Amino acid sequence: MHRLFLLPTLLINVVVILIPACLTIALAFFNWDGMSTPHFIGFGNFVMLWNDRIFWRALENNIIWTGIFLTIPIAMGLLAATMLLVARRGGTFFQVIYFLPVVIATVITARIWQGMIYSPVTGVFGYLQNLGLPLVNPLSKPSMALYGVATVDLWHWWGFLCVIFFAALRQVPQEQIEAARIEGATFWQMMRYVLLPGIRPTIILMMIMTVIWSFLVFDFVYILTQGGPAFSSEVLSTLAYRKAFYDLNVGQAAAASIIISLFGLVATYFYIRVQSKEGEQ
Repeated sequence: MHRLFLLPTLLINVVVILIPACLTIALAFFNWDGMSTPHFIGFGNFVMLWNDRIFWRALENNIIWTGIFLTIPIAMGLLAATMLLVARRGGTFFQVIYFLPVVIATVITARIWQGMIYSPVTGVFGYLQNLGLPLVNPLSKPSMALYGVATVDLWHWWGFLCVIFFAALRQVPQEQIEAARIEGATFWQMMRYVLLPGIRPTIILMMIMTVIWSFLVFDFVYILTQGGPAFSSEVLSTLAYRKAFYDLNVGQAAAASIIISLFGLVATYFYIRVQSKEGEQ
């Protein structure tokens, strides 16, 4: 009887997730412009992506993006969360400040950075240029565009990790922390030998989710650069969007989407493996 209560959520998942996912997989093997009759071409869409240099540039950018977000924001979040744990006062205030960028809409965050930070006319970069500093808007330079967009997302994202890590650190047994203090452990020793091992499952989960979200990134890239200049900040999600709505090549867009999903599945597989090993111990 209780299983009947699961049917509504099951139906929602089937209609919203399973059916569109199956249609996407099917369309990856067809040549379709979104209006005419689809024509089956087998692995033709994947072959065309393989021979497309922009696809490889987008994949490279996704890998770079993942590397950035697996290191900088996680390190910042861990350090800030640990400092919040040992701080005597002001913890709640700093949690709110750190988490504030997360609750601001992505579009608003992107426009704030675009107009108030990066703009050569109204932004901080323009003001510093007027003072004679040799600064260049990173969004307009191919070698810097991806990192300029990543900086905006870093500011938006690291506070969320900080709050998650802080919540996990508060579950570490207080006896272990007090024992480390009595033994004269320094801040870094306590962090390395007591706190980080105590929240290892949370760190692994956030790293896996970071990999998945890094390959799904779309909003900041599209709003700030739309993959430019000269495809220098193109990622797989913006490539799939452009293939579907600009080039009217739904088949290649679906093929690119499947490749994105494969990276997420690989990350999920490794997470399940790690969890199963920890359960056996």
